[in-house]
Amino acid sequence: MTDWIYPAGSAADGDWSVSLGAHDSPTAVDGWAHTGLKVAELAPGQTIQLDAASEERIVIPLGGESFTVSVGGDDYLLTGRDSVFSGPADVLYSGINTALSIRAEQGGRVAIALAPAKQSYPTRLIKAEETPVELRGAGNCSRQVHNFGTPAALEADRFIVCEVITPAGNWSSYPPHKHDEEKEGETSLEEIYYFETQLARDMPAPEATDPIGYARVYASDERPIDVNAEVRTGDVVLVPYGWHGPAMAAPGYDLYYLNVMAGPGRVRDWLISDDPHHGWIRQTWDAQSMDPRLPFGPLA
Repeated sequence: MTDWIYPAGSAADGDWSVSLGAHDSPTAVDGWAHTGLKVAELAPGQTIQLDAASEERIVIPLGGESFTVSVGGDDYLLTGRDSVFSGPADVLYSGINTALSIRAEQGGRVAIALAPAKQSYPTRLIKAEETPVELRGAGNCSRQVHNFGTPAALEADRFIVCEVITPAGNWSSYPPHKHDEEKEGETSLEEIYYFETQLARDMPAPEATDPIGYARVYASDERPIDVNAEVRTGDVVLVPYGWHGPAMAAPGYDLYYLNVMAGPGRVRDWLISDDPHHGWIRQTWDAQSMDPRLPFGPLA
């Protein structure tokens, strides 16, 4: 483990399998200030709570049939999904200084993306069918993005949140790019990658498999960073600065990641600079088709 790589279980706290960057997270990451993530696996009927804090939050079911989220005396029923590879789930945004509780009716796994914030915005339920689904890239750079927490889809103070599904053998977060400066055409944003992996559908695999992916982060200036990590379900990679990408789905295994981004800048926007050595790859997508395995959705 380094300051930027957290294998599954290494950032646990009580009932939380991941607790990083929240006001109550026990693991302090030097220089990390703008984003946070909590993940929990809940038994049927189990409830988990978050105290009121100056954080805005999005509750995201990762797996499980349904969840009841209580915020400010109101209950919201979130329809979940079989897994993160089953298309979008309902998500719930809660503003700052608001306690919430999450009950898994039949059990399941849930994530809470968060960011320290000052401006208050109303609680909002975003249904799965309302989530903007984007197919990005082409060829073996094809991937699926669920943009429920982006500026175009959600009114919020600081964070930008989305999730990405990359089919087996494809690359995403590519070409490598950065968002670590406040300048024309770029915003300064920390970024969290929370990963899950699965055996791709219809693979002739033996019973025992080890679904894996890979993540890359490297220096864009004098600040040192060098991440070349093998990732599995439950692993987290933090990107404080630097070029990042690709996130690679190994052949035979699909890759999912939840992205949480926020920064100190005045504008809440995802503005990036491509690594000039590799940005040209975008030009090749016009001549390629979208991967026919997309979009991912519920099994028939």
